[in-house]
Amino acid sequence: MPTDHKTTHDALEDPRNADIQIYVNGTLYHRDEAKVSVYDSGFMLGDGMWEGMRLYDGVWAFFDEHMDRFFDSCKAVSLDIGMDRAGVAEALEMTRQANGMVTDVHCRLMLTRGVKVRPFQHPALSRSGPTLVIIMEHSKPVDRLQSAGIRLATVPQVRGLPMSQDAKYNSHSKLNCVIACLQAEQAGADEGLMLDPHGFVNTTNACNFFVVRKGAVWTSTGDYCMNGVTRQKVIDLCRADGIPIFEKNYSLYEAYSADEAFLTGTFGAQTPVAQIDGKPIGTGDRPVTARIRELYKNMIRDHVADRG
Repeated sequence: MPTDHKTTHDALEDPRNADIQIYVNGTLYHRDEAKVSVYDSGFMLGDGMWEGMRLYDGVWAFFDEHMDRFFDSCKAVSLDIGMDRAGVAEALEMTRQANGMVTDVHCRLMLTRGVKVRPFQHPALSRSGPTLVIIMEHSKPVDRLQSAGIRLATVPQVRGLPMSQDAKYNSHSKLNCVIACLQAEQAGADEGLMLDPHGFVNTTNACNFFVVRKGAVWTSTGDYCMNGVTRQKVIDLCRADGIPIFEKNYSLYEAYSADEAFLTGTFGAQTPVAQIDGKPIGTGDRPVTARIRELYKNMIRDHVADRG
């Protein structure tokens, strides 16, 4: 494992996080007291869904898009949220106010099927209603990743056949991604580059993946990966700005010889990739990535101004 290991979720240390209040089923607890039952279906089976969101100047960026995915995912697995979108927004605001948070905040909204009456798999054993947890932290990405970039290693762990576990679910069951992350670390990289079931470049264990070739931006078809909110925003921005963008099958051959590569995610927005399997990506100049980052910052600014 590299001693200078980096991740796309590296954040600046913030002492305020030692005293945050965490929402658990309508009640706020100090982080040291926030707990769920060992009988909870999320703990036992990873039976639940979650969303990661960022707060910019009092506005949850792209809240509607995140709620679309959250509600669709819960419906698909017959998971009763127990509240509507307004209820989720109210719970977020309750937690935000309790922590006095305004900006540079990351939220993890987690819902499980709830506490089981016996420690077995069947969903009907969860009878007392869902468990909803909201963790908000003061969280600002470290700047060094924008210059140094992330090191990826192609891993044997594949993601993901829709008839086994559809990768579009943002589920608590992330073992395949954890295995991919471990495989990347053991290969001396920071994150794992995962292929799809046909051997085409897909996603990393934590983020969506893009390459830039001859001024055009490529990403996977989206059939076998989490369809990230930031991923879609980057696709939309490229189309609006006239940057050629393709959702397509492509192999490691095209990834290795790309001029630029970057990852997208709610936390880090766009993070450059320095190398894949020890091969440097491009010359280190990243004009298209820089352009997309600027477009994304402007989009966030306009979105916050409109919603604020």
